Amino acid sequence: MTEQRILELYKQHREGHSKYTYFLLAAAASAVAFAVQKTSGEKLSCSMIPLGLATISWGLSFYCGCKSLLWAQAVILANYDLLQLKSGTHPEQPPHPQLSQAAEEGVMSAIMTNMDGAAIHGRWQYRLLILGGVLFLIWHILDMVLRTCVT
Repeated sequence: MTEQRILELYKQHREGHSKYTYFLLAAAASAVAFAVQKTSGEKLSCSMIPLGLATISWGLSFYCGCKSLLWAQAVILANYDLLQLKSGTHPEQPPHPQLSQAAEEGVMSAIMTNMDGAAIHGRWQYRLLILGGVLFLIWHILDMVLRTCVT
């Protein structure tokens, strides 16, 4: 496989991942807005606890999505630094080959850490979005049961 094809495949993967992350961010933000709209004018009651927890879950999902994007950007920047080090064009290129090797290893370590951070936050973004949906359904069913019992 040529380097151009590898680069194109990487770009497609990166673009798809970004679209997925932004989709989840939009879903979480929309869910928070819907919960606020749904309770506008309502009195606070204990039956709203699941809805409050759902809203918190969606907010945390949004936060994790933002952090995932930041970690992913850090991976790209570290990859750029690594390419510069390997080509000998880094602005702070070490003068000795052994120092360059150590710098490359340090950057590789940073890349791995950043990838782990992006992956962890990405998983939690999804999990918290789903948890919020489940809590919202619990709230909705509880609200229906309470309204049925009152009438």
